[in-house]
Amino acid sequence: MDVGGPGAALIPAFTVGLFDDAAVFPPGNAPLALAVRAYGARRRVWYAGLVGPLVLPAAALPRLAPLLPAGDPVLPLAVTFPDGPAGIPAALGNAALLPAEVRSVEVAVPEGAAPEAFLADLDAALEDAPDLEVCVEVPRDGRRLPLIAAIPKGYKAKFRTGGVRAELYPGEAELAEGIAAAVAAGLPFKATAGLHHAVRNTDAAHGFEQHGFLNLLLAADALLHGGTETEARALLAERDDDAVADHVADLTEARVREARAAFTSFGTCSITEPLDELIGLGLVGVPDHHHEGIA
Repeated sequence: MDVGGPGAALIPAFTVGLFDDAAVFPPGNAPLALAVRAYGARRRVWYAGLVGPLVLPAAALPRLAPLLPAGDPVLPLAVTFPDGPAGIPAALGNAALLPAEVRSVEVAVPEGAAPEAFLADLDAALEDAPDLEVCVEVPRDGRRLPLIAAIPKGYKAKFRTGGVRAELYPGEAELAEGIAAAVAAGLPFKATAGLHHAVRNTDAAHGFEQHGFLNLLLAADALLHGGTETEARALLAERDDDAVADHVADLTEARVREARAAFTSFGTCSITEPLDELIGLGLVGVPDHHHEGIA
C-alpha cells in the first residue's frame, strides 16, 4: 500500500492501515461530529498512513450528512451491523447519498442463528453490493469453528478481543484457536475491542487481562509458517515489551506482507495511544521537526 503524505517514510509496513478508527465505540464513545472532524484532521498528519476507515454503526449513517461539507474528501467507512445482515440494503442506500465510501461491512451473527442460515441471509443482503468487503463477526460459542469453516473465500473473520467487562476478553487459548482456524482456512481476520496496548498486559485500572495487537501479529505470522496453536497461544501470552518489539522488528518484508494479509487491522477508539506505544518501543519513528507531540 502506498502511504504517501508527510512522514510516510517513518511508517513501517507492518503498521500501514493497521488502526481502524473506532472512536465512537466504547470506551472512547466520541460524539459523531467530533469523530468525523478528528478523522478529517488526521488525514493531514505525518502518521496518516497508519489509519484505515472510520468505523461507524449503521444507525449513525442518517446523521452524517450535515457533518460532511461539500468539497471535503470522500469519507471512507466501515459500517457495523450488530443485529445481523437485515439492515444492510437500507444502510447502503443511505450511504449512497453521502460523500462517503462504504469500504466494508462488519456483520454480527444474531443469537441462535445457525451459520448456514446466517450466511444465506448475508448473501441475500449483499446481492446488490458484490464488491464490498465483508467481515463476519465470529460468535464466542459453539458456532465459532463451524462458522469459520463456512465463511466464503473473499470474506474476513472478525474476532472480538475485549470490551468493557472482564468476561468479554477471550483467553489466549480461545483466541489462538480462532486465529489458527482462520489461518488454516485461508481466511483473513480483523480484531475489535480491548486491544488498548501493543503488548499483552493487565489493565491497571480494572484488572482486565488484555491482549496486545503486536502479539496478534506475531501469532498470525507463526501460524502462517508452520507454528502450532500452542505456539500461537504462547505468543499471545508474551508480556515482555522488548521481546515482542524485537520479534516484530526481525520480521522480513515478505513475512510482514503475509502476516498483514492475514491480520488486516483492528478497531481502536484511540489512534494516538497505540501510536505512542509503537514510538516508545522504537518501532515507529517521529519526524525530526515534530516536537509538539502527537495531535
